[in-house]
Amino acid sequence: MFARLERDWRHLAGARLFITGGTGFIGRWMLEALTQANQRLGLAVEAVILTRDPDMFARKVPHLAADPAITLMQGDVLGFPSPDGAFSHVIHAATDASAALTEHDPRRMFDTIVTGTRHTLDIAVDQRAQYFFLSSGAVYGNQPWDVTHVGEDWLGGPDPCNPRNAYAEGKRAAEMLCGIYSKQFTLNVVTARIFALLGPLLSLDIHFAAGNFIRDAMAGHTIRVEGAGTAVRSYLYIADLTVWLWTILLRGAPGAVYNCGSEEAISIAELAERTARLLHGPGVEILGKPDPGWNPGRYVPSCGRIRRNLGVDAEVGLEEAIIRTAQSNGWNR
Repeated sequence: MFARLERDWRHLAGARLFITGGTGFIGRWMLEALTQANQRLGLAVEAVILTRDPDMFARKVPHLAADPAITLMQGDVLGFPSPDGAFSHVIHAATDASAALTEHDPRRMFDTIVTGTRHTLDIAVDQRAQYFFLSSGAVYGNQPWDVTHVGEDWLGGPDPCNPRNAYAEGKRAAEMLCGIYSKQFTLNVVTARIFALLGPLLSLDIHFAAGNFIRDAMAGHTIRVEGAGTAVRSYLYIADLTVWLWTILLRGAPGAVYNCGSEEAISIAELAERTARLLHGPGVEILGKPDPGWNPGRYVPSCGRIRRNLGVDAEVGLEEAIIRTAQSNGWNR
């Protein structure tokens, strides 16, 4: 991963970053890459990380919390004082993509995304900093079956009257704020729309089907697919995503939006079968209940823009991503 970014890191020399979401799955991978580059290349980069619980982060990831380039700042994106000092970049990655929150408190889900984005955009304007927003492929809504890979120019969207779309509509509203701030305040904004992921540090116990399948197969349990398994997904390996995200920050065109995901499509039923085979699980049971997920159709991006414009590609395929995710959780081939 370091080698793939080595020629670009110099653009970050002497930078000071303000990062939200730096303690989450994606954020931790970004910080690991940043601190490694900082140590190897002497970039003199500093990063202030907003976190609700600095002590917990220090216990979970002591080597990052103790890194001299990292400062932990306690606060919530819904309301925190402006951080001290000057910043060259603001990276807004904080989002709670919780299925339980969407189900029981969609207003908080929506408010967290929109208010957090506006708050961090205000900081970027005050600092004249570059702004990097981590959005989601959910902004496209239900992808038609005849659109095999959805591109950045797709103009569909989620049903705005369905509160189950609070996350997706929150991200759409946040992207609108990015567009407004870009025009009204001439702010340099770049956006990544992130699709489904796999890799070390991914929680196997939340609402992500791929993680649940890996958990069950590792435990020697039958993988149970609640629905018919016809929904189609794709999974980008987290190290590939990390390279893509830093590349967007360092070389992305102002105002540009880039899909970030795998183009290797697979149905949920096929994903369950493949996971069971790769991890030597006992098998798969398709229950055929009404699909419980937010999107029972396709959720697969076209990533031609980022390949053409920034020269990146996915290097880890789906099967290897499944295996590496399992191995990081103690599974042996």
